[in-house]
Amino acid sequence: MDTSMADLNAPHSMGTTIIGVTYDGGVVLGADSRTSTGMYVANRASDKITQLTDNVYLCRSGSAADSQVVADYVRYHLHQHTISLGQPATVKVAANIVRQISYNNKNMLQTGMIVGGWDKYEGGKIYGVPLGGTIIEQPFAIGGSGSSYLYGFFDQAWKEGMTKDEAEKLVVKAVSLAIARDGASGGVVRTVIINSEGVTRNFYPGDSLPLWHEELEPQNSLLDILSSSSSQPMVT
Repeated sequence: MDTSMADLNAPHSMGTTIIGVTYDGGVVLGADSRTSTGMYVANRASDKITQLTDNVYLCRSGSAADSQVVADYVRYHLHQHTISLGQPATVKVAANIVRQISYNNKNMLQTGMIVGGWDKYEGGKIYGVPLGGTIIEQPFAIGGSGSSYLYGFFDQAWKEGMTKDEAEKLVVKAVSLAIARDGASGGVVRTVIINSEGVTRNFYPGDSLPLWHEELEPQNSLLDILSSSSSQPMVT
C-alpha cells in the first residue's frame, strides 16, 4: 500500500498536549487543538476539553475515538448519579468512573485523560488517568506527546497558592512551549477555568502565542515569507 494512503486511512489520534493545574480557588485546564491521521493533520482546531457535568471537565489525549466514547459513557453514568442523589457528582466520583472504565478496558483503549473540576466539598481537584487506568490526584497533571517537553518546566514554574490569572498564564505558556517542540501538538490553545463562580472558557489563536527559540513568526503563506526576505544578488 502506498505510504500516503496508509497515513490517510490511519485512525484519528490526538498526539497532544493536555494540562490541568490547581490554583487557590479552582482549576485551570488547557489543551492544544491538533488531531492527526498518520502524518496528516485531520483537524487543526479540535476541542480536547470535554464537559462531563456542569462542574467537571475532561482533557483527552491518545486515540480520539477511544477518548470520546469514554467521555460519553462517563457523562451517562454521572447523569444517572445526579438523578439518584439529587445533587451534582463530585470531581472524585467523576474521576473514579473514568478510572473504572479505563481500567476495565485497558487492553482495548489507547487514551490518557485528565479530570478536573470544582465541588463544594473539596474545592478544585485534578486527577490524572493515564494509559492502563491508574488514578493519581495531583496539584498539576500533564499528558499527551507534548508532556515530555514540560516536566522540567513545571518543576521550575509551578507553585502553590497561584492566583487564577497566574495559573492560566502558566497553562498557556506551557502548551505553547509544547507546540513549539512537539510536532504532534499544534493549532490553538483552549483553556477552561472552573471555580465556585462557574466555568469560563478562553481561546488563544496560534498567532497570539509566545514564540520560542528558532520559531518563525506566523505567516499566511510561503509567498509572504519569500516576499519579506530581500533577495541579494550572488557575488562571485
